[in-house]
Formats: sequence, C-alpha cells, structure tokens
Amino acid sequence: MLKFALLGLLHYRPLTGYELKQIMDESTSNFWHAELSQIYATLKRLEQDGAVESHVEPQTDRPDRRVYNMTSAGQAALDGWLSTPVTKLQPGKDLVLLKLFFSAALSKEAVLAQLRLQRDLHRMQGDRYREHTTAYIQAMLDEYPHLTADGVYWEQTRRFGEMYEDMYVGWIDQAIQALEGAS
Repeated sequence: MLKFALLGLLHYRPLTGYELKQIMDESTSNFWHAELSQIYATLKRLEQDGAVESHVEPQTDRPDRRVYNMTSAGQAALDGWLSTPVTKLQPGKDLVLLKLFFSAALSKEAVLAQLRLQRDLHRMQGDRYREHTTAYIQAMLDEYPHLTADGVYWEQTRRFGEMYEDMYVGWIDQAIQALEGAS
C-alpha cells in the first residue's frame, strides 16, 4: 500500500524521495509511515511499472536531486485504488497489548510503570496532533490554496489520530485503575 501513499502525495506535485519521507512524517504518520529505504525501493518499482517518471535536477551546493512525477498510468492506478472500497477490517498489531496480555508474570508495579509511560507517550502524541499537525495542515493550505478541498480530508485523518490517542489514554487510565484494585 506504500505505493498508493506515494502516488497520492505525488498527485499534489513532483517530489524527491526525501521530500516524500518528510511529508509522510508530517501528514500520514498516524496511520501510514515508511522508512526512507522503503520509499526509494517503492519509487524504483513504480518507475519500472510506468506509474512515475523521474528526472535529475543538478544542484551546485548539494548533490543532484531526483524528482519524481506521477504519470497518467500512475494517476489511473491511484484512481482505481481510491475507488475500490475496503470491505474487510484490517487486523491490528499493538505491542503494548501483546505485552500486557502476558504480564501477569511481572510485578504489578512494573506493569503500572510501563502503562504510565505509555500514557505519557500517547498524551504527547495527542498534543502533537492537536498542535503541530493542525499547524502543518494550515501551513500547507496557506502555501497551496488550491488544495482547500483536500484540507477537509486531511483534517479528518488528523482528527482520527487525536481521538485515537485520547481513547488510548482513557483505556490506559482504566487499566491502571483495574490493576491498582486487583490483588
């Protein structure tokens, strides 16, 4: 699915692999992320498949940059993917839940300490969505006003991240209460 995330970003404008990574870190990281090496490998495959094309832009004070453009074949692939409904729930993985499931072997204090750490991390992430990501979306819309309609969708994915973190913090608070009350 990374290929569609990259095509989606290239739909807005031509970008380098590094720029794609930066934008993903700012925009889609609460629901889709990738390492730079994955991005470059996927761009190579997309170029081989004719979904993107690239050209090198020489730079005098830095190494040359390879800029990727989406082709009409790439746009068709993205449009087809976007119009295909998701008909099954995707199974999730959560390391905290996996560890908690087996944590009866640990002391209650050790488990509570881990849960409190996770609560702090999720609170910080929620704050990031409320502040930084909101500001990032606004900055993008200020710079690219023709993407105002896209901004509505961006805001909904940002809001999901915020609500998810709030839910996770609430769940951790309940888990802490349950463990503190357990013998």
